[in-house]
Amino acid sequence: MAVPRLVYDDECGFCMYMIRWLVRFGRFDPVGFSELTADQKARLPDGYETCMHLLTDEAVYSCGRALEECVSRCGIVGRYLVHTARLLPYSGWIRERGYRFVADRRSIWGRFRSCEHVEGSLSSSRSE
Repeated sequence: MAVPRLVYDDECGFCMYMIRWLVRFGRFDPVGFSELTADQKARLPDGYETCMHLLTDEAVYSCGRALEECVSRCGIVGRYLVHTARLLPYSGWIRERGYRFVADRRSIWGRFRSCEHVEGSLSSSRSE
């Protein structure tokens, strides 16, 4: 299977900080919104700029579901955390509400955790 592409807002310092963390612990090819190819954009939902996405060969995960899928790909601890969280009642609702809570306040979080770029791109060509 190809390395999943992790699509993020490359103008948001907090977003880039979080993507750097995911790339550090998991195997992803980070792609900023400004780097998306036409084929990649076509796979994304309308209004894709409102959250992160994970593009795999089989599926497209968005927002909280994308974050959950990324964490589950960050080793045994990540898989355990996601498995445990999915056991909670209303876990999908909690996941999406939590994601929105953080995403809607990223300018605040960016005051505490931020970076200017993401290292770790696995592909030099952005074709799909």
